[in-house]
Amino acid sequence: MAKKKKKELCPPLALWLVTFSDLMTLLLTFFVLLLTMASMDNAILTTVTLTTADLGLLDKRGSGRVNVKDRMVVDLMDKPWEVLNKKQRIKDLLFPDDVLPEEIKKSELDKNLDILAKPDGVALVFTDNLLFVPGGSQLSEQGKFIIDRLVPMMSQTVAPINVAGYTDQTDNSENPYQLSGDRALSVLTFLVDAGLPNKRFSLSAYGNNFPVLDEAGKPMESAKNRRVEILVKTARPIGGYQ
Repeated sequence: MAKKKKKELCPPLALWLVTFSDLMTLLLTFFVLLLTMASMDNAILTTVTLTTADLGLLDKRGSGRVNVKDRMVVDLMDKPWEVLNKKQRIKDLLFPDDVLPEEIKKSELDKNLDILAKPDGVALVFTDNLLFVPGGSQLSEQGKFIIDRLVPMMSQTVAPINVAGYTDQTDNSENPYQLSGDRALSVLTFLVDAGLPNKRFSLSAYGNNFPVLDEAGKPMESAKNRRVEILVKTARPIGGYQ
């Protein structure tokens, strides 16, 4: 009786090749996954970089087109130490001739609006004649128009804003601090009602203290002392604004 042939076994080499091919498949999958994750990181980084470069301090990102003039004002105010040479440029951008109503003369606006460089930003200084009803603390129609012109520019920065009121000795008020505070509050309230976040604002009332001084260090005319200063703190402290 013929002996049965033994069944040939698979050579040892073929066995480890199966395991090796599985390992290579896993490694390939792993590297594909790494490549995908790396691509995602680059995409995110690119988006953040473009957002910062294109929009700067924009508060409402992607909410519509940025007005070029308002963006230019923010850029000019971003370096307070240079603002002394740019006063008229900022005034012309904020209040161009073609938007001023007939009752507001450009010469009167220039006379009653000053722009000051401060250690922490730029202050827009308006006399009471420009903003308020005579002797009062309520914004006049002219004052509402002027303050409203500031809203688009302020909407393009997240910088804190301080509104400070001042009076002088000629104001008919028993409490100059109350009057200066009421005037500052009227301006602040208008800006908040226009859509600016309340948390960005602070209010100060100085009464008849800190009069405006001339070059010789003497107090200037009363009209210059009855004023509201809107300080946009564009000079960021270390760590930035929260």
